[in-house]
Amino acid sequence: MTSRQVPLSILDLAYVGRDETVAQSFAASVDLAQHAEKWGYKRIWYAEHHNMSTIASSAPAVLIAHIAAHTSTIRLGAGGVMLPNHSPLTIAEQYGTLAELHPGRIDLGLGRAPGTDQQTFAALRRTVASADRFPHDVLELQAFLGDESRIEGVRATPGAGTHVPIYILGSSLFGAQLAAALGLPYAFASHFAPQALLDAVRLYRREFRPSEHLSEPYVIAGVGAIAHEDAEVAREQLLIAKRQRVSLLFGRGGRNFTDEEADAILSTPQGRQVDEMLRYAGIGTPQEVRDYLGWFADHADADELIVASVAPSRDVWLGTFEHLAPAKSPVAVGN
Repeated sequence: MTSRQVPLSILDLAYVGRDETVAQSFAASVDLAQHAEKWGYKRIWYAEHHNMSTIASSAPAVLIAHIAAHTSTIRLGAGGVMLPNHSPLTIAEQYGTLAELHPGRIDLGLGRAPGTDQQTFAALRRTVASADRFPHDVLELQAFLGDESRIEGVRATPGAGTHVPIYILGSSLFGAQLAAALGLPYAFASHFAPQALLDAVRLYRREFRPSEHLSEPYVIAGVGAIAHEDAEVAREQLLIAKRQRVSLLFGRGGRNFTDEEADAILSTPQGRQVDEMLRYAGIGTPQEVRDYLGWFADHADADELIVASVAPSRDVWLGTFEHLAPAKSPVAVGN
């Protein structure tokens, strides 16, 4: 096998720690982006989530604008916008504005899921039928960002002519099939929904049709990571992260379980879905995690990895990305 280096990017969930404010979370995201620019990361994406007290990236375009104003070169984008929550014209105008303000730095990842629960979906004034329009809405949005709108008399200003790069996000075969048919890059959410990763990537590569946007298939795969000089610290952070996810998934009314209660739930069949969500996560010393990322890139047949640090500690969270800095030691496949 020929050795190749794999670009590393960052998925920043703008998480809000238990003792943090939203403003502190945003400040941490700015700090990370400024460091990531120096550390050699390719891009940072922010995901749209709603009604989640631990995630502050509900308005990714606003967050991207703020962070772009505090950085200079690193690519920034949505990973992604949940398109059923919006009209294509609105997203074209938002990301067209970002592209005009920060030329050559803006990405637009698109997902079909609502990014929230059904009650919040209703509060967003959307319906299930909105998701059914996803392929059509992608084409409409793509045209708004291109040179010729699909709707006579309607032009996105800003947006038209910016050609903001579009990525299809997914965790199932549907997104892979759509990305292949449209000749667009594909990003798989294997950092929390790993089940269909291999089948989706195979389908995408097999059915990919070259387009004016992309001549060859391009796969980005999500992966979790916690890197620390002391591997035991990394493993402890993983356990804390799992316990927090138990409270998030099973704690009704915002209840936080005790460590003993969370551990008991983790041992049940229902609780083991937390382990399954974190199936693809490199945990350990920096070299161990770097080796894991090389293995995972080969396993996933990925052209690029987007890394989510799942460490609850801010110091370990930021330290993970410093330890894995591509500028220091690139991740290689095929050594």
